[in-house]
Amino acid sequence: MAERKSQVTRKTRETEIKLSLNLDGHCTAQIDTGIGFFDHMLDGFTRHGMFDLTLSVAGDLIVDTHHSIEDTGIALGSAIRKAVGNKKGMKRYGSCILPMDETLVLCAIDISGRPYFSFEGTFPTEKIGYMDTEMIREFFYAISYSAGMNLHMKILSGTNSHHMAEGLFKAFAKALDEATQLDPRITDVLSTKGSL
Repeated sequence: MAERKSQVTRKTRETEIKLSLNLDGHCTAQIDTGIGFFDHMLDGFTRHGMFDLTLSVAGDLIVDTHHSIEDTGIALGSAIRKAVGNKKGMKRYGSCILPMDETLVLCAIDISGRPYFSFEGTFPTEKIGYMDTEMIREFFYAISYSAGMNLHMKILSGTNSHHMAEGLFKAFAKALDEATQLDPRITDVLSTKGSL
């Protein structure tokens, strides 16, 4: 089996990002975005998706967290797109309904090559640590469009912003892990069109 790894470097006037991803990893995370709660969420993504992720972000945090988080989403989406390669033998679809204490979230993915993003849910607080909660939606939006994936996320219930955010990141990890799994019964790409 070919290694499903990728590396992405992204440099703008606002951020400089270096990222490496292994879809068939061992839960190894080396993450430094300068935003503590975001690092915590990405560490959970890595561990619950069984990925390896190395990430360093130097961003204009003196402005706010927007550019660092959005550009990380763009870089991670690009890394996912590269790592899945031609998608032959891949399950393509993944979903997870995940409980986190009082919170229940849903995530469903189709790695179809066609980006679409749907997000339902509101957070009771504007920030979690130094991270703006509105950036959670922006992060996953950026992933869906740069990865070329159909991504649906819903906060079904919950009252605690930390639990809601953590549930979303973990559910995304579980759904992505499922969608990127290889199945020996799938000899080409899983599509009636013959391509994705």
